[in-house]
Amino acid sequence: MSRTFPRLFPRARPARHSGARRRRVPGPADAARWVGHAQRLDPAARNLTAAVQRRVGTGPRADALHGVWLGQPVHPTLTGLPMSFWTSAAVLDFVPGSERAARALIALGLAGSVPAAAAGLADWSEQQRVGLAHGAASAGAWALFAGSLLARATGREASGRALALGGLATLTAGAYLGRHLAFPLGAGASHAESVSHLAPLGWHDLCRIYDLPDGRVTRRQFGYLSLAVLRQGSDVLVLADRCAHLGGPLHQGTLGEADGEPCLTCPWHGSTYRLSDGAVVHGPATARQPAFDSRIAEGGIVQVRPAQPGA
Repeated sequence: MSRTFPRLFPRARPARHSGARRRRVPGPADAARWVGHAQRLDPAARNLTAAVQRRVGTGPRADALHGVWLGQPVHPTLTGLPMSFWTSAAVLDFVPGSERAARALIALGLAGSVPAAAAGLADWSEQQRVGLAHGAASAGAWALFAGSLLARATGREASGRALALGGLATLTAGAYLGRHLAFPLGAGASHAESVSHLAPLGWHDLCRIYDLPDGRVTRRQFGYLSLAVLRQGSDVLVLADRCAHLGGPLHQGTLGEADGEPCLTCPWHGSTYRLSDGAVVHGPATARQPAFDSRIAEGGIVQVRPAQPGA
């Protein structure tokens, strides 16, 4: 047999993937999705949820932490400060003679993380598994940077730098989970139906006023949109039915009052909106609920249109 034969026609080798296929190492997105389905996190998430609800509750303090006053969640804004401080400190560790500045930045990051953590806990709602992992990573980063500051204060600069690098890596993982909450899972985004795209322009017939029960919220269909409609005598107040917080059915909510005006509270997480214009009265929602103008046309027909700014 020619010596070149084995080179041209090598022996058949057993297939690498015979039987069960080799498991692929999950990427960051796959790992975040796995966390979202990890039922083993539920007991810890339930305990933390109960503790947060007892501590934060509802009212002005909770609304401030949610960001009702800002018109958007305040937690993402607050996280920028400690992340910037700690990242800058880790970079300065590679610059000779900057030990004092790095210590100051780490200390500022530790202080700035306290209000950011408080706001994050107040936003604790639907995505509790991913939120728990995000919070655990953030707490781990805080502990590592605190250890770094302590090591530097006792003269162990090398250990302080190593702990800071570990804290930065942990902080990066936590930030990725935070972005996973914000974008793929939509935490903090408005979940109300897009009135500007789905509602037809101008006035359109909805129903007869006498078909609406007086003093009770009902659901009515308006093209592609579901509306929560309240009739009070000859007045009709209309909001988009899908709650801006996490899409709850507002028509199943509870009627109330704030400053003498009727309000509607979502049955899922307690967000409260003013029925006249959709303004947020109480969080956790921060985005205004889409509202509709209404009028009574000839024959008792209720007509609606998307609320006009300044109307």
